[in-house]
Amino acid sequence: MDSRLLDATDRSVSLGEARRGYRGRVVCLLPTTGTGRLAPDEMERRLIEMGFIEGVEVSVIHEGPFGRDPIAVRVGAATVALRRRDAMAILTE
Repeated sequence: MDSRLLDATDRSVSLGEARRGYRGRVVCLLPTTGTGRLAPDEMERRLIEMGFIEGVEVSVIHEGPFGRDPIAVRVGAATVALRRRDAMAILTE
């Protein structure tokens, strides 16, 4: 992992920890084995397909009633629903 990525992860907030009303910008995707329901490469590909690319603005607009899961996230002009454990791979600032 290069030093620029390490610096970004030190300052970032995982989207999976964010509460309703949080607004930020995607810094990087960091899927790890065992945190999501998919393999890291597959999880990264799916998140990119949903629009979670570096620099895009995101906001948490809804939380589920039980355990605040899943969450609805505004990604640019689209709205997507994610499980919090999958959103843990999205680092924002």
